Amino acid sequence: MQYRTLGRTGIQVSPFALGAMMLGTDGSIGNGDEQDSVRIVHRALDAGINLIDTADRYSQGGSERLVGKAIKGRRDDVVLATKFNGPMGEDPNRRGNSRRWITTAVEDSLRRLQTDHIDLYQAHRPDDTVDLEETLSALTDLVRSGKVRAIGSSDFPASMQVEAQWTSERRGLERFRSEQPTYSILSRGIEREVLPVAQRYGMGTLVWSPLAGGMLTGRFRRGQQSDLARGGMFRHDQDERRIDAVEQVVALSEETGIPMTHLALAFVTAHPGVTSALIGPRSMEQLDDLLAGADVVLSDEVLDRIDAIVPPGTDVTRLDQQYQPPALLRPELRRRPLADRPAVA
Repeated sequence: MQYRTLGRTGIQVSPFALGAMMLGTDGSIGNGDEQDSVRIVHRALDAGINLIDTADRYSQGGSERLVGKAIKGRRDDVVLATKFNGPMGEDPNRRGNSRRWITTAVEDSLRRLQTDHIDLYQAHRPDDTVDLEETLSALTDLVRSGKVRAIGSSDFPASMQVEAQWTSERRGLERFRSEQPTYSILSRGIEREVLPVAQRYGMGTLVWSPLAGGMLTGRFRRGQQSDLARGGMFRHDQDERRIDAVEQVVALSEETGIPMTHLALAFVTAHPGVTSALIGPRSMEQLDDLLAGADVVLSDEVLDRIDAIVPPGTDVTRLDQQYQPPALLRPELRRRPLADRPAVA
């Protein structure tokens, strides 16, 4: 497996990264068998994957505990990434990007992961209630203390990435060294600004859900009731534009003889701004299928065909877990108060 540099950190990482969201869970959405989950981690490491990504909120710490157990004795061979921000219980202060929570969350993650340092510590989502300077200041202290090697973000819009870079430069703080957005054949919106901004500032990019929440596995077809459409972590409906795109990708897969999962992964890793694609297998069978596509390289002709199906910079699907800015979620941020509106004739 050929390794790539994570931005300008000098850290070498594999083009596939093991996303551990589905491991160490209660079994309702992922793999609830601890021993099998550990074997999946070991199989990935043996295959050359050296980057493991998890988060505190995955199964309320269950994923981190599983990863910590699985990498015991192999810690020095692993680039270990985890995230903070998501709610860890009912207490409203046990979440977010404040200094108060970050300093607590990192200690909790270190304990669950059974390590004295985290290679990449990431803000899982933006937090509009906290100044970026406070977040970056707290993370800078963690880097200087040796508990964290590098810091990153996840699902931050391009404008916030630029603001973070400028804040770090003005205040002499650590910079975000990576961004973790969603990217797939069906979700290409980050090609417009997020990826170019990351490249401009020398940031590595770890893309999540390259299989579009399972839609690019071949299990989601026109007229078929898939388990992907019934609920769970990713919910999809029978939107015609989305289904049309999936059906065309299926046809391209059959024509080229490249399995859909391999086609999807080779597409995202072909972008020069992408460092690693996060794969999140629930079973050994799924992992082995994804690993079999590690050496697939798409020709310009195939990439042109994909561009014709979903034009560059276009999203034909949106995953439930993607970040939505407050201005889209809160009507009062889009509407003037009634008292300020002109009277209706």
